Amino acid sequence: MSAAYHSHTAVQLAAGSSTTEHRPLIITLFAVFVAATLGITVWAGRQTRSASDFYAGGRQFTAFQNGLAVSGDYMSAASFLGIAGAIALFGYDGFLYSIGFLVAWLVALLLVAEPLRNSGRYTMGDVLAYRMRQRPVRTASGVSTIVVSIFYLLAQMAGAGVLVSLLLGITSDAGKILIVALVGVLMIVYVTIGGMKGTTWVQMVKAVLLIAGALLMTFLVLLKFDFNISDLLGTAAEKSGHGAAFLEPGLKYGATGTSKLDFLSLGIALVLGTAGLPHILIRFYTVPTAKAARKSVNWAIGIIGAFYLMTIALGFGAAALIGPDEIKAKNPAGNAAAPQLAEYLGGVGTTGGAVLLAVISAVAFATILAVVAGLTLASSSSFAHDIYANVIRRGKATEKEEMRAARWATVLIGAVAIVLGAFARDMNVAGLVALAFAVAASANLPTILYSLFWKRFTTQGALWSIYGGLASSVILVLFSPVVSGNPKTSMFKGVDFAWFPLENPGLISIPLGFLLGWIGSLLSKEEPDKGKYAELEVKSLTGVGAH
Repeated sequence: MSAAYHSHTAVQLAAGSSTTEHRPLIITLFAVFVAATLGITVWAGRQTRSASDFYAGGRQFTAFQNGLAVSGDYMSAASFLGIAGAIALFGYDGFLYSIGFLVAWLVALLLVAEPLRNSGRYTMGDVLAYRMRQRPVRTASGVSTIVVSIFYLLAQMAGAGVLVSLLLGITSDAGKILIVALVGVLMIVYVTIGGMKGTTWVQMVKAVLLIAGALLMTFLVLLKFDFNISDLLGTAAEKSGHGAAFLEPGLKYGATGTSKLDFLSLGIALVLGTAGLPHILIRFYTVPTAKAARKSVNWAIGIIGAFYLMTIALGFGAAALIGPDEIKAKNPAGNAAAPQLAEYLGGVGTTGGAVLLAVISAVAFATILAVVAGLTLASSSSFAHDIYANVIRRGKATEKEEMRAARWATVLIGAVAIVLGAFARDMNVAGLVALAFAVAASANLPTILYSLFWKRFTTQGALWSIYGGLASSVILVLFSPVVSGNPKTSMFKGVDFAWFPLENPGLISIPLGFLLGWIGSLLSKEEPDKGKYAELEVKSLTGVGAH
């Protein structure tokens, strides 16, 4: 093993110079991908004329198209970069992200997709406001949507910083921050020009590219091991330095009681979070019927499931062929494992290696741009439709004014994401996304489920549930090892104000969100409108009167 290992390390050390040599080719290919996606956005933007076009793509997409776009929205930088890195560094425990992200779709399919499509118009606030007092619940819904989206945006920004830094050979912090700012500017352009139509088309193209790229890399990894998966896993375990423990549960979650609780917390957040993610929820409004919404989720489950199976080959392939030390040298959280693997598979120091690195990185970058566009669209739509049009203007805003407010909100949210993304550049992107899932499952999911299925639910219950779930999850994250206390991967290095031991708050904040919604409703003096609930029940289950 040692001779092969040392020769491989020597090849890796030579990779820096080879990447420099092929950098013009890498940058050209990268620029072509970005220009193509921008072209699609401009083309779609010319067809965006009404609020329905901007928010819901005119409800003209088929179930397959929307399923592809949902997959593109969901298979983010976390899926590609974060999970591959987590598996490469932690083996079996890293793969838990793949399982959680996939199982979560069953919750979305069975509980949320169809009733939500029937009940709402453009945002989550539409569903809540149907039987509650409009202004307070729309404000709460808008605030929650923006906070969840910003958490999710952090992960994409961190992923983009890693990718472009790797391609351009940038190692300075100032350079990485500049890259994060560039991504933010591009994302603002995507949303303000293209709206939902442009975003959906970019997501569809990107989903196809990502699946094709992952399929090619999976094939090449398996080819290296003569399609013997046992050999692949064995080599990965040997190279990891952990031996057989690499292929068993407990390497990251299981050494202590706290890490076992962290695993439980992560699992709950991943499985319940998807059904509360604003940028996923608004995708159900882009299809003409609830049946199409249900079918699009079926398509998404198939596409996403196939992709997550491939992350096993990518993660264990990176561990076996590159090794954890080289992976951590590029990025401590392992986010660069997939691009490093692409370069190795193409041939380190060769044109093939440079081309494969550029193509895979460009696909991952297109992934990030598509996802950030979806997130920014979700939060800016919620601000414009819920807060500006229905709370500030009390329903008197014109479509034109509403769309202008959405575009300004896009710029503001983009600016906030750029600032916070600069601090999050060294954190594992899968871990960051798990935080967004926890916040979504704590604040949004209880309120959506209670609204759709519990007739005693009141406005006070909705406000307690959203604000309580939101506040508890965000406060616990702020005082967790994610923000401070870990010198390598915390957002603020060199300081330690963490008192909450878990990295993910889901175990505490999700049950609290449900509990507060229940208590708030029982203590409320407001009498629930049973007639409105009956109307919503019929509408959500049958689609009668749906937009």
